[in-house]
Amino acid sequence: MIKPVMKDPIFLAQPSQPAGPEDLPTAQDLLETLIAHKEGCVGMAANMIGVSKRIIAFDDAGKYTVMFNPEIVKCSGRYEAEEGCLSLSGQRKALRYQTIKVRYQNERFQLRYKTYTGWSAQIIQHEIDHCNGVLI
Repeated sequence: MIKPVMKDPIFLAQPSQPAGPEDLPTAQDLLETLIAHKEGCVGMAANMIGVSKRIIAFDDAGKYTVMFNPEIVKCSGRYEAEEGCLSLSGQRKALRYQTIKVRYQNERFQLRYKTYTGWSAQIIQHEIDHCNGVLI
């Protein structure tokens, strides 16, 4: 179900709780909401639809990916980016890394590791910031 986008900075600044199998419907709602906003959005975290769980969804070079409990375990190539967000107006500067290695769980809650570079890495970092209560 497509959900309204959360814009309350007090809610968004709260770190999200770990996700579990009971949160699969939230992940589906998150993905549907992201797809509904695909013209102006490439990634979303669950708190952006009002659910304080560590779930992200993003467009990874044309394929949508959902991660549960993502964490960056390695990073390199620091740079400064300028980003926008559906939850907040305007553009803001953010420090990002060109290459990141992410530990996460898939939809079957199996532990996975994957390395991302470039645009996909930047999107993931932005959404993990949301999970951590960091506003960009």
